[in-house]
Amino acid sequence: MQRDPILVTGAAGFIGFHVAQRLLSAGETIVGLDNLNDYYDPALKSARLELLSPHPNFKFVKLDLADRAGMEELFRQYRFPTVIHLAAQAGVRYSLENPHAYVDSNLSGFLNVLEGCRHNGCRHLIYASSSSVYGANTKQPFSIEDRVDHPVSLYAATKKANELMAHAYTHLYGFPTTGLRFFTVYGPWGRPDMAYFLFTKAIAEGKPIKLFNQGKMRRDFTYVDDVVDAVQQLAVETSPVSKAWRVYNIGNNQPEELLGLVSIIEQKLQIRADKILLPMQPGDVESTFADIEDSVRDFGYEPRTNIADGLSRFVDWYRGHY
Repeated sequence: MQRDPILVTGAAGFIGFHVAQRLLSAGETIVGLDNLNDYYDPALKSARLELLSPHPNFKFVKLDLADRAGMEELFRQYRFPTVIHLAAQAGVRYSLENPHAYVDSNLSGFLNVLEGCRHNGCRHLIYASSSSVYGANTKQPFSIEDRVDHPVSLYAATKKANELMAHAYTHLYGFPTTGLRFFTVYGPWGRPDMAYFLFTKAIAEGKPIKLFNQGKMRRDFTYVDDVVDAVQQLAVETSPVSKAWRVYNIGNNQPEELLGLVSIIEQKLQIRADKILLPMQPGDVESTFADIEDSVRDFGYEPRTNIADGLSRFVDWYRGHY
């Protein structure tokens, strides 16, 4: 007997692809939504989809989150019991160039997801937030108990708005919502705009790399399989209502300096990088560091992949794919 379908938005995106793949392997039926936009190379999104599409329990829907009528019809047709909302306009720096894309996707689009859940009997909405919500906070590690009132980019502001919107809908309409503050997710099939991807590409091609804040930026890099473990655990919860509105940090609990990241890539490629050291960029934060105590306690989250192993797997994938 086929199970009720789970909606995974952003299914052709980096995290969405990995989540859909894992859940299909676990016997779930997945409806994958994506608009296949050109924020980065659509060929990479198509290649991910080519791996998902042959699965008999996978159906792809090309749709923009901001298409209100289309979203209403999708939710009405399937009445998803679980929604995993990973689609968004990503990237801090791009939000300085094209702010309207973030309002359309991350605010209007998120509202359409909430409305779909509200009107069609959704029992649990799991959605992507971001470590960017911590903004100008200086106390580390970042805890979900910390105030997050000082975003330093529009992207971060939209992600905090998502958490507030989810809280309002949980309060008003009673369906559980779980927000996941992802910390710099990396791994095979990753996004080409991410630093580790840009560094690998440039070093492999013998081109210089730009290191902001003189390479002293620190990020809590989180391997994609560890992230998928968390999403899967929450998606199969039998009773997510113990706390109807929840937010969790999904990080590695171990910040890494960018210069160290580059060193690992250099060793793996056996090529020395030509480094250009630059000052901080607008919208960036110097360091991220996740306190994952709540995630460990509430659903057994356990990041298992260290940065050297994770980057090694990424570089192997990169060489094979490109």
